[in-house]
Amino acid sequence: MKFSIEQRDPLSKARAAVVTTDHGEIETPIFMPVGTVGTVKAVQQKELVSDINAQIILGNTYHLYLRPGTEILHKAGGLHQFMNWEKPILTDSGGFQVFSLASSRKKSENGVRFKSHIDGSYHLFTPEKSMEIQRYIGGDIIMAFDELTGIPAEYHDAKRAMNVTHRWLERCRVWLDNNPEFYKHKQTLFPIVQGNDFKDLRQESAKYISDFNAEGNAIGGLSVGEPEEVMYEMTDLVTDILPKEKPRYLMGVGTPWNILEGIALGVDMFDCVMPTRNARNGMLFTWSGVMNMKNAKWKDNFDALDENGTSFVDHYYSKAYVRHLFNAQEFLGKQIASLHNLAFYLDLVRVAREHLLAGDFTQWKNQIIPQLKTRL
Repeated sequence: MKFSIEQRDPLSKARAAVVTTDHGEIETPIFMPVGTVGTVKAVQQKELVSDINAQIILGNTYHLYLRPGTEILHKAGGLHQFMNWEKPILTDSGGFQVFSLASSRKKSENGVRFKSHIDGSYHLFTPEKSMEIQRYIGGDIIMAFDELTGIPAEYHDAKRAMNVTHRWLERCRVWLDNNPEFYKHKQTLFPIVQGNDFKDLRQESAKYISDFNAEGNAIGGLSVGEPEEVMYEMTDLVTDILPKEKPRYLMGVGTPWNILEGIALGVDMFDCVMPTRNARNGMLFTWSGVMNMKNAKWKDNFDALDENGTSFVDHYYSKAYVRHLFNAQEFLGKQIASLHNLAFYLDLVRVAREHLLAGDFTQWKNQIIPQLKTRL
């Protein structure tokens, strides 16, 4: 993997860059649609490429391990071949999903034993197992297996989880060093900075991860319910320490304004289920603000769904029609909204990149964020 910075913003830590993988280039800053089980919900791969303009998508180790399983993925030649996706893929380690199974998991130094949400069967995830599964999946960028705590948490719990994450990272590296890629393309490991909302722990973890000297780094354990200001503060602390010449990935973030603030703090890569999850509930993000398509105010508005939108759905369907689909509980409404939101998120980072290259990103960001937050 290569990372080339093209332009830095003079008034913030933002930068425009290019990540090069064996499956192609990724222009950053970038948003990565979440394809948890080998599909971005309600969206076809063809639409991701031709309409949404996605450059990289996510797959999830926990979910793909349970279904369809590593044997099927290996027979298919990896997730790229299985889902017919020719661009880069990033895979999460499964750590966050296991963390989410609080009532049905047991942690130890070795790993995490958990109960499947599908059939109740028990499984053990260790750093080595996560790496093995991610080899089978074949993502271009793979994540270290980490432990995280929710926010707020006790200091000693956050410190213990951080130290476990660091020890597990070493085990990930040893396993990868002894087990080469299963397919013909290279895979790049990103370690994850933890530390909860404690400044000293975040700084300690960022220093440890920096010294690990990976090709790229991630910031985890945020966007788990903490105030936005805390998320920004922790991100700012970490990006001050992480190497400037390597890509930075802020996991699970966020709203359009979270993404723009994250870019200003020196983050290059983002992912979140928000655009698709909120879409399925009728919430649309636009350059003019946020629309609730279930609202009766749209019932006789026959204007285009979003005159500034880049997806075909924005000009093909009216607000009234999409409101009707949600009111009638028709699945097409969720599909249209998902296409719109993902196309908007990709347009958001594309325009941000244009302003970075033009040298006026900070001024533009400060002007556009209040508009993005407007409730229409």
